[in-house]
Amino acid sequence: MSRTRTDVARRALTGRMPRNVRSAAQPALVAVSHGTNSLAGQAAIAALVAAVSIARPDLTVAGGFVDVQQPDVATTLGALPDASAAIVVPLLLSAGYHVHVDLQKETAAVDRDTVVSAALGPDRRLVEVLVYRLGQAGYRAGDELVLAAAGSSDARAVEDCREVGRMLAARLGVRVTVGFLSAASPRLACAVAAARIRHPHARLAISTYLMAPGFFFDLTRNVGADLVSDPLLVAAEAPPAGMVDLVIDRYLDAHLAAGRLAAHAA
Repeated sequence: MSRTRTDVARRALTGRMPRNVRSAAQPALVAVSHGTNSLAGQAAIAALVAAVSIARPDLTVAGGFVDVQQPDVATTLGALPDASAAIVVPLLLSAGYHVHVDLQKETAAVDRDTVVSAALGPDRRLVEVLVYRLGQAGYRAGDELVLAAAGSSDARAVEDCREVGRMLAARLGVRVTVGFLSAASPRLACAVAAARIRHPHARLAISTYLMAPGFFFDLTRNVGADLVSDPLLVAAEAPPAGMVDLVIDRYLDAHLAAGRLAAHAA
């Protein structure tokens, strides 16, 4: 586990969850995404949550949102069975403000034993989906490659995205520049312009490091690249199996960590 993910797990494991971990019932898996006004994005996220539920029929699986959509986190947690503990899995690609602050506050305000798992990224399974999406878009050797990430004012989240850029570069054996759509530098348009200057005769490809279609993906498609891959999730396809596994693994990691903390405190 990376330092960032470990730090999030430590902060998430409050004193309330361990006594519930001792119970026979498995905590509910609450998958919380950012939220979007895009119908395609909503459908893509809903399909991921549904796929997790199908993969783990032994668990109570629910979905919620930190912004834009409903139900919010408090409503989602409040709708769970009364005695159920919960593990919130952020369907977010990096551990920024929403993970470190929003979800911590929102779960602490609810009268239910709850922990927040690590964010989904960085992870090699996300990189494999990026490679797959690039292939769908027509990426080929020799293309200049820019990774488009949402961006954050939290330096830890920015570093998470840069780490995915390094992982993608190692996976493909090429240079990858990371560009951000908000809050961090370089901005995506600047990263694209710099890549054009470096290799004016090469095609320029953008690897879209976003969860699903929405406002940021619309911006990504309008920065002047020769090709832009789809986000990790698209409404027209079943969620990649690796991403379903990743959500479940984040749940299991948090559950195991909470159990160890309970055993230590006993």
